[in-house]
Amino acid sequence: MSSPEARRDEAVLGSRHAVRTHLENVLPALRSLESQADKLAGWGVELAQRLLSGQKLLAAGNGGSAAEAQHLTAELVGRFDGERMPFSAISLHAESSAVTAIANDYGYAELFARQVRAHGRSGDLLVLLSTSGQSPNLLRAAEAAARLNVTTWALTGPAPNPLASCCDDAVAIDAISANAQEGHLIALHAICRAFEAEVARRGQGVSGPEADRE
Repeated sequence: MSSPEARRDEAVLGSRHAVRTHLENVLPALRSLESQADKLAGWGVELAQRLLSGQKLLAAGNGGSAAEAQHLTAELVGRFDGERMPFSAISLHAESSAVTAIANDYGYAELFARQVRAHGRSGDLLVLLSTSGQSPNLLRAAEAAARLNVTTWALTGPAPNPLASCCDDAVAIDAISANAQEGHLIALHAICRAFEAEVARRGQGVSGPEADRE
């Protein structure tokens, strides 16, 4: 029978290997994003143009992807780098009473589609995040958006997948699930960088109390 010290050393070695493997798997996600840098920049510019014109962003995901969707909307309603006006961005999963009512009355698959029909207007944007690209509630949301002339963007794991195929545009990260999800956050921040640059270029981003502080 091995000693407690030997068992502890074995556990440390196993954990170290798991961590190193995870970190090594980040690299394919980064390379996949780098190959789509122009698309991310284009998304940021288009997002700025639409929000400056009075349209809104809707975002949705499940689990960790829900948290990342909410991260994006927080950057837009709050701020990313410097002071500027707030923009309209809504995370559809974050309205807990609506979420539970819709799921209870219509089923979880209708969770986001019904909210898209409630909030979406022609010219708005809907960003859907899913590492699998197969979540039924996101697929139905994309279908609902198409009927309303709401543009849909997907952030997914490896393509092809159903969500990337049914949205107007997609950034698919060629990496395993956990690392693809980490890549999604990097992608969102990259989009925000491009968004802020376009807002600043247009000189339209600061108004109200934010302008008074400059």
